[in-house]
Amino acid sequence: MKVNEMVLSIRRLNEDTVLINKRSRYIHKSKAILFSLFKFFILVGISYIILGPVIGIISNSFYSSTDVYNPSVFLFPLRPTIENYALSYLRLDYWKTLGFTMLYTGVITVIQVMIASMAGYGFARFDFPFKGLLFGCVIITIVLPTHTIMLPLYQHFRNWDPMGLASLFTGGPVNLLSSEAPMVLMTLFGVGLRSGLFIYIFRQFFRGLPKEIEEAAFIDGAGMRYTYFRIMLVNAIPSVVTVTVFSMVWQYNDMFYSRLFTVPSGRNITFRLSTIQATIEFVDRVRDPMISQLYVYSGVVLVLLPILIVYLFLQKYFMEGVERSGIVG
Repeated sequence: MKVNEMVLSIRRLNEDTVLINKRSRYIHKSKAILFSLFKFFILVGISYIILGPVIGIISNSFYSSTDVYNPSVFLFPLRPTIENYALSYLRLDYWKTLGFTMLYTGVITVIQVMIASMAGYGFARFDFPFKGLLFGCVIITIVLPTHTIMLPLYQHFRNWDPMGLASLFTGGPVNLLSSEAPMVLMTLFGVGLRSGLFIYIFRQFFRGLPKEIEEAAFIDGAGMRYTYFRIMLVNAIPSVVTVTVFSMVWQYNDMFYSRLFTVPSGRNITFRLSTIQATIEFVDRVRDPMISQLYVYSGVVLVLLPILIVYLFLQKYFMEGVERSGIVG
């Protein structure tokens, strides 16, 4: 009898254990499903907050004049039209202005990547006097608002006379405003748009690379220039792509320096976009600001497309570079 009772109790215990395991698995799955739903709704909410304005702009760019004052229209126009794009395309002088903009942005980006990578490599690998102080100055350029130095910058390039050389050769200071020269000069000397941040990104990346790579190159007889351009810079491709994307986007969208240095609107498509509503109201006699705003929306989409295409092509390398730059160092 005792043996039978023991067998029965063991069976009951096993059944209870199976039931408990099933219950725990059910609870675990239920928690996982609830957590997944919670994450889904949070992501949808955040995505809507970020993408909501963009969706609204794209939707409004297809509105007709009747859709604007129709209270029943929301997001989806009843009479969609592409006339807004046609007029915006014309007033932006799209391909010519975009060509100048991409050329200017490309030149500045290439210069910025080269200068920032060299400076970052120097801070990461070499010891020299006042290294900490100079890198502190780099950090200051990141946190210092550009509006605080706009007046000195304007006056400096309005009367550009480095070490008196301009007065020596031309008889007086040179006015560099109304051209791209101020931005090119600032970028060449490592103080261009967000150059401090790019120097920091490269410094962090190069600090994470093992020094044995350079030591092996030096043993094989490679010089400093060969080591940097053919070995270190090649290994830093993720950071190069990251800085390239950041630099291109910020230069492409820059309005502050374009207005400060009075760059002609025909050479900067973002600057030209800011004047499109006034142009259409004056030239095409569109007096209703609600209607003229539709052309601004279509112009925004046209200006956004090129830089969005570039980002889509470089997205994989961009994300890898962001991760590496944030982890190393």
